[in-house]
Amino acid sequence: MYTILQVASLVGRVAEPYGGRKRPLLGGVKLTHDCNLSCVHCPFWKRAPSSLPFDQAVEALETLRQMGVRFVIFEGGEPFVWRAGNHTLADVVRAAKKRFVCVGVTTNGTHPIEVDADIVWVSIDGMEKTHDRIRGRTFKKILSNIDASSHPKLYAHITINALNHREIKDLVPFLAPRVCGITIQFHYPFGESDDRLFLPWDDRRRVLEELIELKRQGFPVADSVACLRALKTNRWRCRPWLVANVDPDGTIVSGCYVKNRGRVSCADCGYAAHVELSLAYDGHLGAALAGLRIFAPHR
Repeated sequence: MYTILQVASLVGRVAEPYGGRKRPLLGGVKLTHDCNLSCVHCPFWKRAPSSLPFDQAVEALETLRQMGVRFVIFEGGEPFVWRAGNHTLADVVRAAKKRFVCVGVTTNGTHPIEVDADIVWVSIDGMEKTHDRIRGRTFKKILSNIDASSHPKLYAHITINALNHREIKDLVPFLAPRVCGITIQFHYPFGESDDRLFLPWDDRRRVLEELIELKRQGFPVADSVACLRALKTNRWRCRPWLVANVDPDGTIVSGCYVKNRGRVSCADCGYAAHVELSLAYDGHLGAALAGLRIFAPHR
């Protein structure tokens, strides 16, 4: 548990540059489209190879900081395969930690999970047979890497789709003893990935009710109840300016994660992180506390 003073200190560091102005809080840096996997739901490994040079990555980090970003997350492709000369993921994480309150990494978990980021998300998309159908035969290797990792703040991240939605109620208890927390999102139909993976709304609502019940039972579902409820209808008010993203060609885009990357359809959104940020901005205490728990430094 965090003390009131620790939470207040974090809130102060986050809120200091804002003063009521519309500035991004969360930054995503897509270091590369390169990946060692070919996941059926992901559009990025199919795109032309592109990777940020190290100097350009550092310049983008500084730009994000000046824009107001306080939390930054490195992603891909697969960030652990990113190389820029002699520079690796460790080097950009080191540069980011000089500039931001919290630095995160998302990974497919097939590489040893050892990096000096504040938080690491590992993608697990079903029990073994289903996960391997989506991501290739990697389930056992990923679990082995999770169990071997010394990282103090390791989260599992599930992209829920038409293939795995019936396994979520079993997957969360299975993962719970292995990780600090579990976050979710729903498959988004970019247009070039398999849109048959998009989950019908009746199934989405059922899965969200299952997640709310698992959270109430004490399982470490990190997304707030307010966020999970909002995802049932997508009638929440999006605050897109709270997010800024960097693409592997160095382009910096303010707003929706999908902007400049695919067809933007708010009605199809399943990005729980966007929901949580927007709800927190609008004063939902549960959403704000969920964000603080995830991004607060490890104790």
